[in-house]
Amino acid sequence: MEHGKARGIKALMTVVVLYLVLGLGFGIGLGNVLIMTVILGVLSYLFGDLFILPKSSNVTATMADLGMAFLVLWLLGMALTDLSAGAMAGAAILSAAVMAAGEYFFHKYLLKKDLNFGNRYRTSHQY
Repeated sequence: MEHGKARGIKALMTVVVLYLVLGLGFGIGLGNVLIMTVILGVLSYLFGDLFILPKSSNVTATMADLGMAFLVLWLLGMALTDLSAGAMAGAAILSAAVMAAGEYFFHKYLLKKDLNFGNRYRTSHQY
């Protein structure tokens, strides 16, 4: 149940950020924003939140999420939109930076909730 709530929070955060930055800021359609939200949300939850965060620190997981968000959004944006590679790179880095700020606090929430990864891997430096 807790993973469902966490995924819901992450999905809401992701769709709001991507719609505000990509939709309103760069004119990307809602359908494409939703596709990007689903793909980025699944990848970042699996790799950043369930794989990297338990084995490292919040900062490390946030930086990994930043890099992954940039690459995923840039590549998907080039495939789904007619923006130039440079314009899409700018949109992707801005979106990824805003997402990373949110991810830092989302990771704190996950660590506080201790969603079945507990202290198995995590080192003493959570932040």
